[in-house]
Amino acid sequence: MDFPSRMLNFIRRHHVLSLSTSDESGLWASSCFYVFDEENLQFIIITDLDTRHGKQALKNSSVAGTVALETKSVGKIQGIQFSGKIILLEGKERSKAKKIYLKRFPYAILTNTALWAVKPEHVKMTDNRLGFGKKLFWP
Repeated sequence: MDFPSRMLNFIRRHHVLSLSTSDESGLWASSCFYVFDEENLQFIIITDLDTRHGKQALKNSSVAGTVALETKSVGKIQGIQFSGKIILLEGKERSKAKKIYLKRFPYAILTNTALWAVKPEHVKMTDNRLGFGKKLFWP
């Protein structure tokens, strides 16, 4: 099922998501640069395996996150909230994701770190430009 165009256009215009992970030690939030792989409907991020969120993602693939527009104008508020799964990419999937990521962030060529796919299962978008508190949902 395709993302609604309004959500996809919003995701395309931004490049940082917040990511929440958890394990038996508790919750953790982090900020990650992303590229959205439209073919596979997934965010591609990089983060080391030894970060707190990397370690938690290896133990528990359930994640949540946001992409938000910073604005002081209530009428312009936009953002998405999502929940889904995070997967460490390997092999051909990693190679394909790396090409997509490097196209947007070429300086990342200098890093040798893990690539992950964040696969949203549920997305809610708030877009006050459509009316105060207007929500769109996927799926």
